[in-house]
Amino acid sequence: MADTFEEYINQFDGEVKARLVRLRETVRAGAPDAEEGIMYGLVGYKLHKKPLVYFGGFAHHIGFYATPQGHEAFAEDLSKYKQGKGSVQFPLDQPLPIDLVKRMVKFNKQKLGG
Repeated sequence: MADTFEEYINQFDGEVKARLVRLRETVRAGAPDAEEGIMYGLVGYKLHKKPLVYFGGFAHHIGFYATPQGHEAFAEDLSKYKQGKGSVQFPLDQPLPIDLVKRMVKFNKQKLGG
């Protein structure tokens, strides 16, 4: 099991790896004070010791987890993606919705007092 982002990302190649790097850059730009780590087998970020967002690579999608409130606030934007409670799948055959991720990170950061 990976202990750092570098170890985690080196499990992947090609498009998955590129998207994970892009997500990391996006989250870190939007929440530079967030603590990065590997949590629940995913790349995770905490702010004030509370979960901000998580993401992970899979064979056919990138999983993005912005906690249930983050997903509820963006329900319309996320409606075109496969979802679970607090999770969304961004398929590899579609563009990564970076603007949406930025808005979700900002929303969660504000909710956490960041």
